[in-house]
This record gives sequence, C-alpha cells and structure tokens, in this order.
Amino acid sequence: MTTRVDEIADGIFRISTSIAIPAIPGGFTFNQILIRDAAPLLFHTGLRSLFEATRTAIERVLPVSSLRYLGYSHFEADECGAMNDFLAVAPAAVPLCSRVSALVSMGDMADRPPRAMADGEELDLGRHRVQWLDTPHVPHGWDAGLLWVSTARTLFCGDLFTQPGAELPPVTEGDILGPSEAMRAGMDYYACQDKARATLARLAELRPHTLATMHGSSFRGDGAALLQALSMTLAQPTGVH
Repeated sequence: MTTRVDEIADGIFRISTSIAIPAIPGGFTFNQILIRDAAPLLFHTGLRSLFEATRTAIERVLPVSSLRYLGYSHFEADECGAMNDFLAVAPAAVPLCSRVSALVSMGDMADRPPRAMADGEELDLGRHRVQWLDTPHVPHGWDAGLLWVSTARTLFCGDLFTQPGAELPPVTEGDILGPSEAMRAGMDYYACQDKARATLARLAELRPHTLATMHGSSFRGDGAALLQALSMTLAQPTGVH
C-alpha cells in the first residue's frame, strides 16, 4: 500500500492510496481531494482502515487540525468511513453533504452535526468558492451530490470515471473514459442511466477544466466533452461501447 500527494489544480491536492485487490487486476486507488484555503475542505474521508495513511498525507499539505469541512458524495465506506476519526482530530470540522444524506445517515452517524447543503448552495472557503450539486442516483446513492469549485474550474466528480489500476498518473490529458467503461462492464455501478444522462448534461454545462476523480487518474482538458461522451456511452445498449 502506498499513498502519494499531488497538486492537480491551484490549491487542490489529490491524496491517493494504491491497494492490491484480488478482484481487480492491477490494483485500485482510493483518492481524497483536499482544498488548501482559509477554511480547508477534504472531499472523501476515505476508508476508516486508511485513516492514518490519509492523515499523514494531509499533514504534508496543512495541519489536519485546521480542516473545516469534511465533504463526501454519498454515504459509503470509502466516501466517509473515517468521518468520526477526522472529527476527533479536527475540532472545528463539520461533515458536509446533501440534505438527504444528512437526514438519513450522517445526522445519526457523525459525532458532530453535519452541514446539509441544498442543490446549488455555495460555500466561501477563502480563495476558493465551492458549489454543491445534487446528483441523486448518479452514479448511485439517492443522497449523492458533487462539488464544483468554480474558482479553479474543477469538478469533484466522485465515482464518475472510476478506473482500475494502482500505478496511474495523478493527472492525465489522455483517455479515462475507456478504462472506466471497462470497469463498468465488469461491475455496473450506475443506478439509473437515463437520470445519469440528464445529470451529466447539467455538469457539462459547467465546462470544467479538471475532473477530480475518486478512483484512478484525474483528468485535465475539455471536461465538458468528456462528460458528454460518457452520456452518449450510457445511451448505448449495455455491453456496446
């Protein structure tokens, strides 16, 4: 297991832990996205079992105790499994999630009340400004949402474009749709493809320059075109790419 830290956009860092998983040839990565700012934000706390590795990596960028927001897309172990561990070492931090997730999960699970975000609600971190976007059932989880960092034109896109492999570059301008579709062919994690296509069209309108993924390499380039390409792929019959 290895953990590395890379700056993928202005003041935005990808913390990535590579793990050997027998079911996934070549291994798999679990990424957290950290915004270094006046009010630092971590998106995905990661698995509880990876807390110490993630904490050590964050300390290379900023004091863990300074974290203010602990965001995640939807309630799942690799998204928020280490939530209470981070709340214990960051006294001013609060969970950040959708209103649905706060209501059905995080309000009970977390040791501190969450900041429940409405669709389109914005948060000023200092240099950066983030906006919460509800994405129910996309790619899965009825409580799902994503973060748009307008000041850095970066979309924290969660499980979208999930790629297998442990030895991947932190950022690529190459193809991540092909590998992610290969992953989906063996483990289809989309809950509702029709709903996903409408959501992807909305995300493409943001015209992101960087797509910060949770698994695999992040993407730098024409994010709108890539999101549109994913939407077109989902429109095809299952198994046809």
